[in-house]
Amino acid sequence: MTISIVVAEDQPIVRGGFRALIDAQPEMTVVGEAADGHQALAQTRRTHPDIVLMDIRMPDMDGLEATEAITADPRLAGTRVLVLTTFELDEYVFGALRAGASGFLLKGGEPSELLHAIRTIAAGDALLAPSVTRRLIAQFAARPAPPAPPDGLAELTPREHEVLQLVAAGKTNGEIATALHVSPLTAKTHVSRILTKLRARDRVQLVVLAYQTGLVSP
Repeated sequence: MTISIVVAEDQPIVRGGFRALIDAQPEMTVVGEAADGHQALAQTRRTHPDIVLMDIRMPDMDGLEATEAITADPRLAGTRVLVLTTFELDEYVFGALRAGASGFLLKGGEPSELLHAIRTIAAGDALLAPSVTRRLIAQFAARPAPPAPPDGLAELTPREHEVLQLVAAGKTNGEIATALHVSPLTAKTHVSRILTKLRARDRVQLVVLAYQTGLVSP
């Protein structure tokens, strides 16, 4: 299966570099480019890509606004947003996570890290840069007062609560399986059921939800 990608980056040279890197992969293709959030939204609505590679700091409509618009559009339910930022604790990143971004990656890393992030998100998982995950979650969790727990939280079984806590700790399905002495398939099934019950797009939203509602603390 080919992974289709829209690249949203206001610097033409950087955008061209991303395109060249992505198009060189046999299972990836760039289906659109954008220099600002308006273009990113338009290209996404036109092409319905699997992934939007979204720079946060862009003119006119920034990446945060574009991410919010994409994740709120039911016609784009199959599209995931991978946020790129220069700064480890960019203020916009907190909003992007709340808006439903499926991944967060620092610029300036190795090309292999970007390709791994794209593949991870396309496979239905979520990704936060390991170097900033703990600090990001800690600061995010310390922000506004938590909202009322979603209805689905009460529907979770005790085992699903355990799984959600492990997801919030950044554990993969394999690590969850090891911790709970179950098979990786069983762990994946638990995560899928939690996503359905809490109406979450992906694991990033589960992490955000777990911290917001106080189920786990930094």
